[in-house]
Amino acid sequence: MKANKLTPNFEVKNIRKTVEFYQTALGFSLIMAVPETQDGIEQSFANDKEYVYALVNKDNVEIMFQRTESFKRDVLFAKELPIAASVSFYIEVDGIDGFYELIKGKGLNPTELKTAWYGMREFYLKDNNGYILGFAEKISEK
Repeated sequence: MKANKLTPNFEVKNIRKTVEFYQTALGFSLIMAVPETQDGIEQSFANDKEYVYALVNKDNVEIMFQRTESFKRDVLFAKELPIAASVSFYIEVDGIDGFYELIKGKGLNPTELKTAWYGMREFYLKDNNGYILGFAEKISEK
């Protein structure tokens, strides 16, 4: 087996609100969305539709969002689990200091920006569904 990439699929309550959070707070772009009718794929949200799935990306990071009832139907192991189980999603970025100030300016209450013992400058925050997102930049060696 050859592994090609990892794209997390987050169970969420509301696709549109989740995508809006990732767009406005973190700078992600909507790639595709699937309406409740599941009769096609759309590249933008229509005002008169609800959605069960969306894919967003920013640079080399992709994240899928799937509405709760659809997610629990497709991923049987998650049937009795709450949203945002004990896992964090760790995203390496460039320009951590400026990004941290931007996040703080949006009132998202991140943890303190600090340098970890393993050489990463990092902080964490929760998204609008309770998922923990970590952002980190490797410290340059002098």
